[in-house]
Amino acid sequence: MNMTEAVREKYAEAARSVKSGSKGGCCSSDSSCGDPITSNLYGAAETAGLPEDAVLASLGCGNPTLLAQLHEGETVLDLGSGGGIDVLLSARRVGPMGKVYGLDMTDEMLALANENKQKAGVENVEFLKGQIESIPLPDNSVDVIISNCVINLSADKGRVLREAYRVLKPGGRFAVSDVIRRGEVDEAIARDVEAWIGCIAGALEENEYKRLLGEAGFTGIDIEPTRIYELHGGAFMSGFVRAIK
Repeated sequence: MNMTEAVREKYAEAARSVKSGSKGGCCSSDSSCGDPITSNLYGAAETAGLPEDAVLASLGCGNPTLLAQLHEGETVLDLGSGGGIDVLLSARRVGPMGKVYGLDMTDEMLALANENKQKAGVENVEFLKGQIESIPLPDNSVDVIISNCVINLSADKGRVLREAYRVLKPGGRFAVSDVIRRGEVDEAIARDVEAWIGCIAGALEENEYKRLLGEAGFTGIDIEPTRIYELHGGAFMSGFVRAIK
């Protein structure tokens, strides 16, 4: 099983867990979801009124919809939208004149997200099947790209960032939460599929992330730490990554 298929199966399993009534949202490879990466990312006021399954299926490491400063009427794309929590939160912020796309490669997550869309009663949302390395949208079509602890799972992050640049409108904003490496890590961690799926091994080093964004064409690049994790000697953090096309 290659890395993409391993990630797909892990997230399909998470979606099935939510549907069966157990908590599925776990970024860490440990099945107990009180981990420091995924816990306490959303306030009660934000999740009020959202379908419970959308909240339970959250596998993120941040809250990009809060940090992205979305405006009414904007078009937003969520890379790796999972059960749809960030899409539904974004739909509230952009209003009925705006549009939010959620992109995911996992059939089980897409089915769950569409159920959550129906339960939430939102009409300005569309979930698309595809991979974040090949976004099924035209050039210059979205105002904002968000993502929540997903880009680090890609084996070709440079391609993801180039695709993000392509679909953004001129002046568009890249505003994602991601796990970022702050130092050297043991090679065994980098080779471990479970660690990759758990948002750790695939993390880019901070300066490498900035370099790839610049090579993709972005300007105004900034990485703001939001959580620094004690695991592996503080070598990893969640960060909010901003850039402009």
